[in-house]
This record gives sequence, C-alpha cells and structure tokens, in this order.
Amino acid sequence: MSGVNTTTSDVDVDLGRLFASLAVNWRRIVAVAFVVTGLALMFAWMAMPLYRAETRLLIETRESVFTRPETSADADRPILDEEGVTSQVEVIGSTDILKQVARKLDLASLKEFDEAVDMSVFDRLMVLAGFKSDPSEIPAEERVLKAVREKLSVYRVEKSRVIVIEFSSEDPKLAAELPNAIADAYIAVSRDAKQLSNADATDWLKPEIEDLTRRVKEAEAKVATYRSQSDLLIGQNNSVLATQQLSELSTELSRVRASRAAAEANAEGVRAALQAGASLDALPEVLSSGLIQRLREREVQLKADIADLSTTLLDNHPRLRSMRSQLADLEAQIRSEAQNVLKALQTEARTAQLREQQLVADLNRLKAASARAGDQEVELRALEREAAAQRELLESYLTRYREASSRSERSYMPADARIFSRATVPAEPFFPKILPIVGAALVASLLIMSVVTLLQELFSGRAMRPSAGARIAPVDEVAMPAGKPAADGGTPVPVPAPAAAAAVPGAATPAVSEPGPAAEPAARKPAKPVPARPDIPASLIEPARPRPSIGEVTVENAAEKLIAGGATRAIFVSPEGDEAAATAVLVAREVADAGLRVLLLDLTANGAASRPMLESGSYPGITNLLAAEAQFTDVIHGDLYSDCHVIPVGTADAARAMRAIDRLPIIMNSLTTAYDVVVVECGPADGDSIRRLVAGATEVMVSVIEPSDEVVARAAADIEAKGFGRPTLVTPAGHIPPSSPMPGRSAA
Repeated sequence: MSGVNTTTSDVDVDLGRLFASLAVNWRRIVAVAFVVTGLALMFAWMAMPLYRAETRLLIETRESVFTRPETSADADRPILDEEGVTSQVEVIGSTDILKQVARKLDLASLKEFDEAVDMSVFDRLMVLAGFKSDPSEIPAEERVLKAVREKLSVYRVEKSRVIVIEFSSEDPKLAAELPNAIADAYIAVSRDAKQLSNADATDWLKPEIEDLTRRVKEAEAKVATYRSQSDLLIGQNNSVLATQQLSELSTELSRVRASRAAAEANAEGVRAALQAGASLDALPEVLSSGLIQRLREREVQLKADIADLSTTLLDNHPRLRSMRSQLADLEAQIRSEAQNVLKALQTEARTAQLREQQLVADLNRLKAASARAGDQEVELRALEREAAAQRELLESYLTRYREASSRSERSYMPADARIFSRATVPAEPFFPKILPIVGAALVASLLIMSVVTLLQELFSGRAMRPSAGARIAPVDEVAMPAGKPAADGGTPVPVPAPAAAAAVPGAATPAVSEPGPAAEPAARKPAKPVPARPDIPASLIEPARPRPSIGEVTVENAAEKLIAGGATRAIFVSPEGDEAAATAVLVAREVADAGLRVLLLDLTANGAASRPMLESGSYPGITNLLAAEAQFTDVIHGDLYSDCHVIPVGTADAARAMRAIDRLPIIMNSLTTAYDVVVVECGPADGDSIRRLVAGATEVMVSVIEPSDEVVARAAADIEAKGFGRPTLVTPAGHIPPSSPMPGRSAA
C-alpha cells in the first residue's frame, strides 16, 4: 500500500460560492414560491369554513353542608384527584353519551355526519368503480359516531378541575348546540348514576339491618345470661360488686389500723407518765376526762383555800390539816382516774385489733371472690365487645339507610359537576385563515427551495475548494486497471497530503536505514515526476518520502496484519523512546480508517502517544481509572485526526494508580469487549512488563526508527525470549497522515 487516501479534510466549503448560487437561481426559487403560494390561496378560498364552539364544565361537590350524607373531616376535600378528572373526560366522550346526543339532535340526517345522505352522482360512480368504499356498508350510527369523534375534542385544563368540550362544524348553530347537549347529557348521566347507586345502597342495607338487629339481640342476651350465671353484679362506677366491696373493705381496714395504732400510742403515753410519776396535766387523754377535770378544779380550789387560811392560821391548825388531807385524797383520786383512762385506752386498742383481724379475714375472702370474678369478667367483656360492635354497626347502617331513603323519596341527587360556560353560536369561522395560510406557504416554499438549491450546489462539488494547508505529494504507485487512463488524460492525479510530523508532533522524520547483511538491498524505484497542474500551486508540491528498509513492515502492513489476523490487542514496545511511540498512533489511525472500532491506550510515562491525538495533555486517563477517580466514559476521548478513540495517561497520582495495577487486566478485557482492536503503547518496556497485557489474539510489535540501533535488537530478543514469539518490527517510514484535525472531533 504505497499510495495515499484523499480525505475530506483536504478540501473546504467555499461559502461565498455556495450562497452565490441563491442569487443565480433566484428566478426558480421565486417562481416555485409564487406557485405554492397561489395554490395555498386557492385552497384557502375554496375550503369549507368551519365554526368552533366550546362548553366548560367544573367538577365540584354540589352537596351543601346541610344535605351532605356524612359530615366528616374529609367532607371539604376535592371529590376527584387528577386521575379522577381525567377519567371524567373519558366518560364525557364515551359512546353512550355520544349516541344519546346524536339521536337527540338527529345528526344521522345531516350530510356532514353521514356520507350516505344525498350522495352525489360522482361519489356513486366512484363507489361503483371501486375507487371509494361504500359508506352504507357501515351502520349509520357508527358513521355518525365516527364523524362526531373527528370533530369533537374533550380535554382537561391543566392543573384544574375544568373540562372543555370543543366541537367544530360547518353549521355555527350546530357547533354550539352539540357541546351543550353533550354537557347536559353528562350531567344527567352523572345524576342517574348517583341515584342508581343510592337505590342499590338502600336495597342492600334493608336486609342487612334486619339481620344485624337479630344478631344484636342475641349478643345482648348472651351478656345478660352470663352475668346472672356468674354473679357478676355491677356496682358503682360500672365495676363488679365484689371488686367494689374489696375496695371499700380495704379502705375500712386502713382506717381501723390507723385507729388501733393511735389508741396504742395514747395508752403507752399514759402508762409511761403514770410509771414515772410525772404530771398528768400534759396528757390530752387525761385532760379530756370530765371527772379528772372536776377533780382538778376541786384541787385548785383547796389549794386556794389553804393559801388563804395560811395567812391567819398556823400550820397545825385542824382546819388546815383537814384541807391538806383532802388535797392528798384528790391527788390520789386523780391518779386512780388516770389509771382508768389508761385501761380505757388499752380496751380501745384491743377492740381495734379485733376489728382489724375481722377485716383482714373478710378482705381475704373478698380477694378470692374478686379473683374469681376477674376471670369470669374476661369472658363477659368479650361478649360485651361483640354486642357493642354489632350495635355500632347496626346504628351506622340505620343512619345510612335513613339518609338514603330520605334522598330517594325527595329525588335529591345533585351531580358532582356544573356547566359554568355554555357554548354560544360563533360569528366567525376558525378555518380557513387566509393570511396565515398564504404567509406560511410563501415562507416555507422560499426556505425549502433555498435549502434545495444550497444542497445541489454543495453535492455538485462546485462549492468545494482545496484546504489552505493542503500539500501535494507525488503518487509513486497508483493501482489502476491496465489500459485505463487517469482522471486527467492518462497522468495520475496527485493527491493532497500533509507532512507526517503534523500528525505526531515532536516525532522525528524516520530515516531510511540500510538493510542488514543477511538481506539483499531492495530495489528502489525513482519517484515519478509530478506533472504540472495549472490549478495546484508549485509551492504545495512535496518530494517523495523514503520507504522502509528490509526487515521492517510499514504502518499500512501492520494495520493489514491486525485486520487480517483478527487480533483484538496490539501491544507496542518503543525501545527508542518517545519518538518511536508515534508508530502506535499511526497504526491505530490506519485501522480506524478501515472502519474498525479502535482504541489506543497510552501507558507511556509522559503521554508521548496520546498527546499528539488530543488538544491538551490534561485530560483524565488510565491513571484516573485505576485510582477510581473516573469512569470509562470520562477517560475515553476522540482523536483529532481520525475515528480512533484514545485513553491518555491521565492526571491522577501515579503511585496511587500503581497500587491498583491488578485492575489493568480487567480494564483490558472490558475494552476488548467494546472495541474491535485495542492498541497499547507501552514505551520502552521489557517482556515481563507487558505480560499482564497479553491475552488471546494479541500481536506484539516493536516500533522502529533506526533499525541499526542495538536497543531495538535487544528489545526484540527479550520479547521473544519471554515466550511471546517473534515480534513484528514496524516503522513509520513512508506513511503520510492527515494534516489537520477532522471537524467535529470531540470526546468519545
């Protein structure tokens, strides 16, 4: 493959000449536009005028708070949600309502809705000739419904509960009557549906109420029977009598215990005072005794008399001695009475203790009775719950039945919709609009003819010109059939091609090396002279490029080997450094030009392979993918010069990416699944470094610039020694890539 391919990037569109074709063909454009505009004007004048009218319905609750069957917390909420209102739209356009309206307005007698009415002679001939179907084969009612549906439009106003019924007709009066009739029929159908539902509810509730009444009686009878058999008498606070007595007895026991404790404390206080010979005036129990109070009063009186007589009589006076004796007797009598108070307190304490014992015995008896009543009360409560549930259900059914019966008797059943805007007879037709139709026809025809003219000029090639940066290279071998002349009269036409260095910036021009000692020198054909072309400047003509030497294959041969061999991976090793990495780029582009899906993976240290293919070196790439900082869609980019895709080195931390190097075989398997060929540029790597990249259907290639360089021979020998077979040596000599980016290239 010694020739070069002409690509669309070697020519540009001459915009001046392209748009100048509009001025050249303006007569044709204007003529076609006027013809189309005239046809549109004729159609607008001859078209049958159509009139449109609309009726608007509002879906709302028509019940008032006084007539609403159930006054609950949900009574003021909307009766229908968005889906419910949409369902009502379908109800309005249902077949039953349309049939009812069609019969009411006698639409079957109008030619507008039934083609079989007053058919013209021409239409009858068309039917007889078979060019038109006979409308009478379809039932008249179906024909009318089909015509009504074509002219009827029922829709819901967005974000509202308003339904619009829109109808168009040749008769303005009919255009207003039909939507009003449909709205009235819908209201009537809704009211009848509610009445039917109410009647069905009444018929269903009546036997249910009778059955529930019987079950409520049975349930309440079971409760009464069980209560009497179990002796579960109800006391105050709706509690069992045994439980209530137990509570009262517990309260009495607490009071008796408190009384006994107080009596014992009082007796102990009096006893201690008597034993200690202390004064009894400080004891409330002693002082509360009436006898002791009188004795104390007598004692006080004697002490006063003794004091009075002591002023006039001597101490041994008989009267004083008698009074002192009486005083001593009073004190002894007081202490004796205190002993009686003590005995009374002790007796009271013993009485309280006996009362307490009796209450404890009664309490234990009631505890057993209350426990027994509690067990029986569980069953009683179950029976009461069943009776209460049946009673509540019966009361609910009775309420609903009375409401339904009253509404049926009064025939009060308002529909949940009302007509708030009735259709009126339209004064002007909505179709046809002459000015908009004619204007649209004129603009559209001008635009379409202009586009057609531009496309004709573009596809004819008259609006194309050579690119400003294109150069002309000689064609030394042009494959042409024998005896067939070239495009310009027998002389091969030179094809524009850019310099190789433009495709891979920084790559040195490969020199032609001499063949090895074991190989014969290749016969070099002198380059054919480039013929003079008046339309190509001489400054764009470039001398012929060198050919590869014996022992290496060209970029084209390497691409053909990958395609023919069915290889899915091409591993490139560049022992001569970054300049040799351009070979992988050229091979990838060559395979992509053949129509295969190709991706180049750059594993060099500084991105020598991917940098010439992209606009910048700061794109995310394989290191970002290994470091889990990006996904496949983020790291795959489009080549500027071909359909090849590329994954650059990336911007992530290399050390962090190398810690996840075990993921590289998984990534390679995924890429191999998505692409036909995956080209990997490994830089100056050895056989051990590329081992994890090699799988089935893999070709290992060595990029060569100087065949005599010993580093190339050592790299090839190392790869062969590591068990990968003899690698293919590829040189970029003689390959001419495109010179400028292809338009529209961006991320993959």
